Amino acid sequence: MRELKILAVVAALTLITYWGVEPFAHSQMHPHVEAPDYNFKDVDGLNGLQGNAETGATIVQTNCTACHSIQSQGFPSIMDNASTAAAYGTVPPDLGTAGKLYNADYLAAFIKDPAKASLVTHKFQEGRAHPMPGYSWMQPQEIADIVAYLQSIAPKEMTNKEIFIDACQRCHGIKYGDMKNGTMNAFTPIENIKSYMGKVPPDLSQYIKSRGEEYIHGFVNDPQRYLEGTAMPRVGLTEEAETQVIAYLSEVGDSKKAQREALGPKFLIYLVIFAIFAWLWKSKQWRDMH
Repeated sequence: MRELKILAVVAALTLITYWGVEPFAHSQMHPHVEAPDYNFKDVDGLNGLQGNAETGATIVQTNCTACHSIQSQGFPSIMDNASTAAAYGTVPPDLGTAGKLYNADYLAAFIKDPAKASLVTHKFQEGRAHPMPGYSWMQPQEIADIVAYLQSIAPKEMTNKEIFIDACQRCHGIKYGDMKNGTMNAFTPIENIKSYMGKVPPDLSQYIKSRGEEYIHGFVNDPQRYLEGTAMPRVGLTEEAETQVIAYLSEVGDSKKAQREALGPKFLIYLVIFAIFAWLWKSKQWRDMH
C-alpha cells in the first residue's frame, strides 16, 4: 500500500508540473492561428458571376498560352523549364489542372492581382513586379469566363501524386518520392528559384514528420500567419486538393504510419499483461518475505 501512495504522489506532481508548464510552452512555440479559410473570403473573387467556358477558351488562348502550357488541350510550353525559369524566376504552371486544384474565387483574384491574392506584395516593391502581370483591366465577366473554362477542362479525378506535382513541384522537390531516377526534383533550377524566392525552398520528403498535418494545412492555406514576411505565396488550393497533397507527403515521408498505428494497441495490451504479471510476482515475493 505504501508503494501505491508513493506512486500516486509522484503521478500527481508530474501531472501538475506538466499541465502547468506545457500549455505555456505550447503557446510560445505554437501561437494560436485562425483555422484555414478554404472559402478565401478575403479575396476579390468572382462575386457571384457565372462564367461561359466557350468564351473563356478564346480569352485564355489569346492572353495566357504565351507563358502557360495547357498540355491536355494541345498547347505545349513554348520554352523548356530552364528557359522559362530564367525568364520568370520560376516555371509557370500548366493550366490544364488549375480548375481542379484551386478555389474558384482565389483563381479569379489571382488573375486580377497575383501578388495581392497570394499575399506576397511585400516581395514586389521598389519597382519589382510579379512575373505574372495582373489582369485587373479585364471585365469581371471575362475573368469569370476564364475560370469557367479552366474548370471545364480540369480532370475530375487526380491521384495524390499528380496533385502534388501540379501544386508544389515547380518550387519544391520531394526526393524520397523517387530517389533512383530523380523525377521528383523541383522543376525550377536551384539558381533561379533561389534568386526568385530569396532561398532554396525545402525538400518536402520529411515535412509530414517535422511539421505535422495541422501545421502544413495552415501554412499552405496562409503562410503569412505562421511565418510573417515569408516569400512563399498562399497557394489557394481547395480543401480537397490540399488534403491530397498532405496525403502524398504521408505516403512518401511516413509510409509506415498505418503499420505503426496498428502495432500501438497490441503493444499497449502487451504492457498491461506484463504489468499484471509483474504485480503478481512482486506480491508473491513480498508475501514470502513477510
